[in-house]
Amino acid sequence: MKIVSAKYKTSVVDKKNIINDGVKEFAFVGRSNVGKSSLINSLTGTKGLAKTSATPGKTKMINYFDINDEFRFVDLPGYGYAKVGKSHLDVWSGLMGEYLLNSPSLLTTFLLLDVRHDPTQQDKQMLEFLAYNNLPFCVIATKADKLSKSKQKQAVDKLAKCLNIRSEMIILSSSEQNLGKEKILEYIGTRLEF
Repeated sequence: MKIVSAKYKTSVVDKKNIINDGVKEFAFVGRSNVGKSSLINSLTGTKGLAKTSATPGKTKMINYFDINDEFRFVDLPGYGYAKVGKSHLDVWSGLMGEYLLNSPSLLTTFLLLDVRHDPTQQDKQMLEFLAYNNLPFCVIATKADKLSKSKQKQAVDKLAKCLNIRSEMIILSSSEQNLGKEKILEYIGTRLEF
């Protein structure tokens, strides 16, 4: 699977504007500052396609990106930073929940977790939400470059244990080093063939 073109399509902040046009989609979800934008930029090989923010929790909308004029990446709002106030968190979970539950073209949700830290309660809730609703997902452990090679496997095993899933279900990733990029693109290619 090779990405040859990637362009920003639109952003939505309201449930009624969620796109439903039959184009296949891959969603990226995770706590603020986990590296969603960096991963999207790395996968597409397009610097600055998804805006990375110095202020965690700034993405309060769903961002759509057209890939290869064939499918889409969907960057969902980050969770985990309560600075915005509880009402905003409810809005985001409402928008995010609406998208995840009612997007017939969603092939997979990539759940991003920082490999250096234990999953938060919200990470676990997101995984449970996806599993409970039979939504296909893949866990990506980001920021692997921040750990030595010897520590990476231990960290993945620990994440898997915390989440009660097999280690093989986690793709180790580093946007800085393009680690995991091929595996993720291969996974996307396989899902597109269904």
